[in-house]
Amino acid sequence: MSDALKGNMGERTQRLGDALVEHLVHQGAADEKAREIAKQVVQVFGKVDEKSSDTQVRIKQLAFISPEERKRATGLAEKAMAGESLETEAKKLGKEILQRADGAVDLAMFGRMLADAPEYNREAAVQVSHAITTHRAEVEDDYYTAADDLKKPSEDSGASFVGEAGFGSGVYYFYVCVDTVQLIENLNNDYALAKKALAAVTEAFAISSPSGKRNSFSHHTRASYILAEAGDQQPRSLAAAFLKPVNSDNLLGDSIVLLRKTVSAIDEAYGPSVDESTELDLVGGNGTLEKIKQLVSRQVDDA
Repeated sequence: MSDALKGNMGERTQRLGDALVEHLVHQGAADEKAREIAKQVVQVFGKVDEKSSDTQVRIKQLAFISPEERKRATGLAEKAMAGESLETEAKKLGKEILQRADGAVDLAMFGRMLADAPEYNREAAVQVSHAITTHRAEVEDDYYTAADDLKKPSEDSGASFVGEAGFGSGVYYFYVCVDTVQLIENLNNDYALAKKALAAVTEAFAISSPSGKRNSFSHHTRASYILAEAGDQQPRSLAAAFLKPVNSDNLLGDSIVLLRKTVSAIDEAYGPSVDESTELDLVGGNGTLEKIKQLVSRQVDDA
């Protein structure tokens, strides 16, 4: 996703001030002057951490900063270095830096909160559930040891390190809801970027996996089943399909069957809940990721 949206991704950081100091010093400013300017500029994103070292300018909170906001902050810092005065109040200075909407896709999707400047908070356009197994998951223990390659034969023959880690596997249900109207609004009505963002995040959810312990378990898995639904009705999670865990020798296939039964039951009880839908089903050999992306991206045109 980050490669597909390069140039349209924000940064979550406490260290914008450090980056500004480095930039200003490279432009010829003295260290002390650069830090003074950086402190004044970054205050718009949060309170400056006075406990940081003499060589650092950091804020106390992690702030989600868009490329446009970083560009504006850098421009004002350069003007201050050239002798122009800056607003001393964070709120007034924030009007020159902070944005309510711009081209930062990750801010548009997942939102942000600025405690000291709530008027520049962004409402998340994407809601993501925790993944749950569709069945009872058992945890196994991985007991491992490591030897010291430089240990001499005359020493003890025991391991130099002994460790234990729990692990498991399963069929997971994972739900994502996108408010297309909110996404477009957060992206300052850039419809082309909204479509590009939706295609990228859809692919990311389908093929990405957590990086933790990847070298130990090589969990390069892809979604075996995707149901994409679109419409103006109230969104619906299908997690209730697995309140009673699947118990069979065909966990994946039976999980898909239960999901489809839940879709039918909701439609029967409440009436049609979506305007259109499509599936990717590796078990049945139906659908493609490209069709899923097309349906999701097409919602921008209907927003």
